[in-house]
Amino acid sequence: MRKFTALYLSILGMLLFQSCKTTKSIEKTETEVKMLKALEWQEANPIQAQSPTDWTNGAYYTGVAKAHQSTGNREFLTALIDMGQRNNWQPWERYYHADDLVITYPYLYLVTIGVKEVDLKPTEKIIEEHLYKPHAWKEGEREMEKILWWWCDALFMAPPALTLYAELEDNQKYLDEMHKYYMETYNLLYDKEEHLFARDNRFLWKGEDSDKKEENGKKIFWSRGNGWVLGGLALILENMPKNYEHRPFYVNLYKEMAAKIKEIQPASGLWHTSLLSPESYDHGEVSGSGFFTFALAWGINNGLLDKAEYSPVVNKTWKGLQAAQQESGKVGWVQNIGAEPKPATKDSWQNYGTGAFLLAGSEMLKLK
Repeated sequence: MRKFTALYLSILGMLLFQSCKTTKSIEKTETEVKMLKALEWQEANPIQAQSPTDWTNGAYYTGVAKAHQSTGNREFLTALIDMGQRNNWQPWERYYHADDLVITYPYLYLVTIGVKEVDLKPTEKIIEEHLYKPHAWKEGEREMEKILWWWCDALFMAPPALTLYAELEDNQKYLDEMHKYYMETYNLLYDKEEHLFARDNRFLWKGEDSDKKEENGKKIFWSRGNGWVLGGLALILENMPKNYEHRPFYVNLYKEMAAKIKEIQPASGLWHTSLLSPESYDHGEVSGSGFFTFALAWGINNGLLDKAEYSPVVNKTWKGLQAAQQESGKVGWVQNIGAEPKPATKDSWQNYGTGAFLLAGSEMLKLK
């Protein structure tokens, strides 16, 4: 009888194990399907951007690159190659502006996987000029432009591409230069009490009498702005050598911000556009939440964050992100282009919101 019971329990355990594996497999398949639908809708509905190589497209196609990296699905790869060929592998025109470098990240990604069609000469040119060519911004001639990366979004737009380029070139000088400019932004905009970034120097806290504060008296911290930073940190750390002397700084900053973002997650799952005043706009927002989900899931998958502590956070947010996707594949609840907390609606969308959705999905697929 005992042998029968043991055999029964063993078979039951195997069935339950297989059932869990099957459930996980189904969930991953569904995630990839949702990502493909988001891609297909976005490709069929290109945004009227300033340029096909501007930052909105750069952020979107960075999401497409990571989606391909996670899935190996040819549809993502085709979209990347088609985009690069349409653009003649060019960045946008402002060598001094971090926003115009982000489109080079998907170009660089394609080189890492051996795509021969890529012409990296325009990427090499803008990186050299961005880092080493003089410009008024670097000399502090205008009030806001005291440093090269004077707004926190820039920490997604340039540093990940520079880090990937440094890895491809096997040349630490690009990392060192990236770190120099990153520290300028950190020292200007990072709030060491709140472990969040001000969007730019207009939002630096000037005490209780500041005209830049929420109605509840809290400092203004923009969700997508901090999403840019935390998502950018994950991309930087992915390609930064483990023995790089300044890597501990980025790991510590990543963990500090991750802990804060976890602490202030709303019960509904999606972060609101104003992080410390969620009541200001009483709904979740997809672009910031997508970047946070990507970054936190990346940390779990790469051993920087405790799985038991952070998995419930990303699982809850991923449910919210999926709920924001319409049957057509369109991803709604995306705050429009801006530089501070503003509302969104179920029908508001932007290509960078789709990019954030794809980034989130790319890491959620890897969760065990």
